[in-house]
Amino acid sequence: MTRNTSKDRPKATARAAEIVREYGPFPGADRVHGVTHDGQRVWAATGARLVAFDPGNGELTQTLDRACDAGTAFDGTYLYQIAEERIDKIDPANGNVVASIPAPGHGYDSGLAWAEGSLWVGQYRDRKIHQIDPASGAIIRSIDSNRFVTGVTWVDGELWHGTWEGEQSEIRRIDPQSGTVLDKLEIPHGTIVSGLESDGAELFYCGGGASGKIRAVRRPK
Repeated sequence: MTRNTSKDRPKATARAAEIVREYGPFPGADRVHGVTHDGQRVWAATGARLVAFDPGNGELTQTLDRACDAGTAFDGTYLYQIAEERIDKIDPANGNVVASIPAPGHGYDSGLAWAEGSLWVGQYRDRKIHQIDPASGAIIRSIDSNRFVTGVTWVDGELWHGTWEGEQSEIRRIDPQSGTVLDKLEIPHGTIVSGLESDGAELFYCGGGASGKIRAVRRPK
């Protein structure tokens, strides 16, 4: 058996992130945790409320009073929201919680994404991303990262996640099998990524933590 060494692995491409627009902060929401996109609107978890806004004009279109202290995801019908030690499945039309499962990190979870019929949950200090069963919360597999993991997103078969250590954040594309870093978008110093979601096209939406802002970053081609 041949073991891969660091010399065998492809070197990640590093480039400056292109921030194309900022949104917020929104009234009554001084912090952004999770971020997701429902095909038309961007949703942001702000602690006690989920807020949705139109990315075309930045105007709020809906709010839901729900505990939301970490990642957010959308499966095409329902929102999924980390709330302390659980993940709530929420009807976006009325805010009702239709199901809940245990969060794998037991309150130490960060990002959340939906892809391939599974939820993908970031584990901040554990530097991992878990693929979990959305019905039971059971861990299917885990991917290691070499940085603290914040937001998580899949787009066109690519797995990206945010990092945040000290005053430095990046958006990284990693190999979903090995965790090898393939691409890095470097966020300006002092600007953080607390949540991450792709719009399915050319943009990432990034939560800005205590700034209360969401930033649109161009996805590299």
